[in-house]
Amino acid sequence: MLIALSKRKENIAEYILYIWQIEDILRALQFSPEAIYSTLVAKLEGVDEQQRENIFNWYMQIVELLQKEGKGEKGHIDHTLHLIADLHNLHLQLMKLPVGEHYRKTYARLPMAIARLRELFDNEQTSDTELCFRALYAAMLYRIKGERASVVEDTLAVVSPVVAELAAIYGKVERGELDLYEE
Repeated sequence: MLIALSKRKENIAEYILYIWQIEDILRALQFSPEAIYSTLVAKLEGVDEQQRENIFNWYMQIVELLQKEGKGEKGHIDHTLHLIADLHNLHLQLMKLPVGEHYRKTYARLPMAIARLRELFDNEQTSDTELCFRALYAAMLYRIKGERASVVEDTLAVVSPVVAELAAIYGKVERGELDLYEE
């Protein structure tokens, strides 16, 4: 929870990927409150009992969302998918507005990778932005497993800069540091 709060303030892309990782960890623990507490909460250092309780409740809220949304076995909570939709809407704005000139140049290297990702994930209805997040998460899982795939590495070289720039712009807009419509 503490990491999630920090990531949410600093970088929306890292936050989304972190929540996806938490979802998979909770699934691996079979949503068992005992396993969640002993694995994710009990060993935390520098937190008091009230903080432990808050952190445990946060994990259990994610469990509840996964189960309520029918995503106990796979999929991601709607909260993160809504954030990706927000990022995609920002992407669409940046593709048209003068403030998006640098972003468009960064994004211009992505269409071939998007085509590969569409084939890989076999989903015509997923936005380009969500495809990028799926690719980043898949790459993270490959790295955790200690595997390296050249197609993943090649795709990441193109996807990462686009998502990083989009997340940075999102943060600036959210904090009021950037007005998309200012000339």
